[in-house]
Amino acid sequence: MAVFAWPEHHGPQVAGGYMTLVALDKTTLDKLGQIARQAGAAIMAVYGQGDVAVTQKSDDSPVTAADLASHTVIIEQLAAAFPFTPVLSEEAVIDWETRRQWQEYFLIDPLDGTKEFIKRNGEFTVNIALVRDGIAVAGVVFAPVLDTCYLGAEGLGAWLECQGKQQPLQGSAQKRDVPVVVGSRSHQSAEMAGYLADLGDHELLSVGSSLKFCMLAEGRADLYPRLGPTSEWDTAAAQAVLESAGGRVVVYGESNPLVYNKKEQLLNPWFMATAPGWNTH
Repeated sequence: MAVFAWPEHHGPQVAGGYMTLVALDKTTLDKLGQIARQAGAAIMAVYGQGDVAVTQKSDDSPVTAADLASHTVIIEQLAAAFPFTPVLSEEAVIDWETRRQWQEYFLIDPLDGTKEFIKRNGEFTVNIALVRDGIAVAGVVFAPVLDTCYLGAEGLGAWLECQGKQQPLQGSAQKRDVPVVVGSRSHQSAEMAGYLADLGDHELLSVGSSLKFCMLAEGRADLYPRLGPTSEWDTAAAQAVLESAGGRVVVYGESNPLVYNKKEQLLNPWFMATAPGWNTH
């Protein structure tokens, strides 16, 4: 695997005695969207070549030239636009002793849904999140094949950007009698099957990558129970989008939100994501 150069500043930076924080505004959000689109273009350049070589990482997950090309673009662009903010990427994990000092950082998955990329079904995304004090406060999710970008930030709202236009994301106008549930296309579990059996009448859609969260934010689905493994970079950006649209992402069986960079391991607990206005009791 390629080795990438990282900025020397991996910890919180202090300027004039005050912590340097990324401005949580629409300008920042749109800039992150632009970076995600640039990364998406790098992915599509590889995607257009047809079958690509696949390498297995130490955890047996696949990685391709597209993952690494996207990673490089995002790292370089974030360093140029936000030079004092550290970055944690799936393709360049930082040790716990360093990142536990961070007050805020960018958490990225350069290509979420590598298995979908390999299958060439179009259901993969670029994920960029801003995490502050463990909370995903802003995020963008860009689906290159769909040419669709989802953006959201705490206190600002959420938007769907397609064909150069942005429209607000607020979920469905009314609650459905039979819930639409989204689940992983490539990762099923016996626990998920049990949950669905207990749920009763429902419609199940199998979808790849973080698009599942985005479907909740759009109002195209109601529930996303994840009763299987995910990593923090898989969820942060889309969680920010969904929560900014009025939805929720909580630890499964609890009311506590999914949080980030609070432990050495980067695996998430099981979680439940719900669309705006949905109450699972």
